[in-house]
Amino acid sequence: MSEHRVVLVTGAARGIGRAVAVALAGPGREVVVNYRSREDAARETAAMVEERGGAPRLLAFDVADEGGVRAAFKDLVKTCGRLDVLVNNAGIARDNLLATMKSGEWDEVMDVNLKGMFLCCQGAIRPMMRQRYGRIVNITSVVGFLGNAGQCNYSASKAGIVGFTRSLAREVVSRNIAVNAVAPGFIETDMTEALGEKAREALMKQIPSGRLGAPEDVAAAVKFLASEESGYITGQVIHVNGGMFMG
Repeated sequence: MSEHRVVLVTGAARGIGRAVAVALAGPGREVVVNYRSREDAARETAAMVEERGGAPRLLAFDVADEGGVRAAFKDLVKTCGRLDVLVNNAGIARDNLLATMKSGEWDEVMDVNLKGMFLCCQGAIRPMMRQRYGRIVNITSVVGFLGNAGQCNYSASKAGIVGFTRSLAREVVSRNIAVNAVAPGFIETDMTEALGEKAREALMKQIPSGRLGAPEDVAAAVKFLASEESGYITGQVIHVNGGMFMG
């Protein structure tokens, strides 16, 4: 990104979202840090973006709230003048076996992971089509390909992201907009830190590389797909999982 670019990363307060926001920071890059409730953590991300020479901007909204998303994108484009890169990272898990899963647990995951991505892409596509340039990177997951017991809702939402990505890629490629996905495996985050020793050992046995991934591993793949150099790549999924799944 040699010229001025505006980047929006959803769910950027911590974890993978924070690593992505920092990786995309640099001179001439305005990085919009989205968060829902953790303003303190979002400000930490913004400070890290600034350290990298980027211009951070905080933008609070819930990706599952249609009115909030529309207002946020309207404000973003009015304030920044354009939107060049959207990274749909915001996501939640509400794990439960299907036999005991409540419909609310299903709906909440779908609303954030799938509908939230739809709303944000819809908000981004309009300015990107006008400027005839854009990069959209959707964060899916290895469980969208492998499945995982207790995660029917999460796996379905992440698999849905792949089909959505490929369809949207076909719709907008003629406008110089590339739409791709990154599928992380098991990554060192707050969620994996909470695992017990036995659970971690069982997890490690599934990963040929012998280690959990770092958020920065995922961010590196996103950074490439968000660049000008990736323009001839669209509708693809890059897997970042240490060899756990090869598809």
